[in-house]
Amino acid sequence: MLQIENISKSYGTFQALRDINLHVERGRIFGLLGPNGAGKSTLIRIINRIALADSGRILLEGHPMTDDDVRHIGYLPEERGLYKKMRVAEQAIYLARLKGLSRNDAEQALHKWLQRFEITSWANKTVEQLSKGMQQKLQFIVTVMHSPQLLIFDEPFSGFDPVNANLLKQEILRMRDEGATVILSSHNMASVEELCDDIALINASHVVLHGTLQEIRAQHPSMSLNDIFIQTVSQQNS
Repeated sequence: MLQIENISKSYGTFQALRDINLHVERGRIFGLLGPNGAGKSTLIRIINRIALADSGRILLEGHPMTDDDVRHIGYLPEERGLYKKMRVAEQAIYLARLKGLSRNDAEQALHKWLQRFEITSWANKTVEQLSKGMQQKLQFIVTVMHSPQLLIFDEPFSGFDPVNANLLKQEILRMRDEGATVILSSHNMASVEELCDDIALINASHVVLHGTLQEIRAQHPSMSLNDIFIQTVSQQNS
């Protein structure tokens, strides 16, 4: 689905990414892990063409990514952003139309998701009338309304109580099972172990661990994923 080939990116004298090579297989959940400042967000921005790499390339479905391909990605950034004065339905339909949906298709998709989350009463409320958790849920809905085949979630469970976090996990698994490919960036190792098929650990601009979750567990049979994460980062930093 997605091939990342020799991606490097610098900001002045700071090397954010150095020769990153990864592949994300279709219909799987790929965990993109790493400590703060490791380069995860930079790589996600490059995939979404918010930033451009200094070198290397990214292939989507076997062809070099273009700006038009971004319309087929669902991206939930860690820094959430909604128009506070707009009504829920108005905002969701507007953002879906930017992704290429007709107004009629956007309205139908929104109705489906509001029903799925049992929140149809929100449609005519403004965003500022919603709690932070409700706003997070709306942000998730606008990310997935256009049924993208590639979904990128950056810390999707931040700010959610356990009940709603579990609801999102079930939706992510359902979309995976229906054929979507998911990149998940999270510091919550329990969620990563619960959801991910494959993982990659980035530290200090390099990929230091990459494989299926099953393979990595087999290599470290007595350790939790969190302990593997800590040990691998510590070994590289020493």
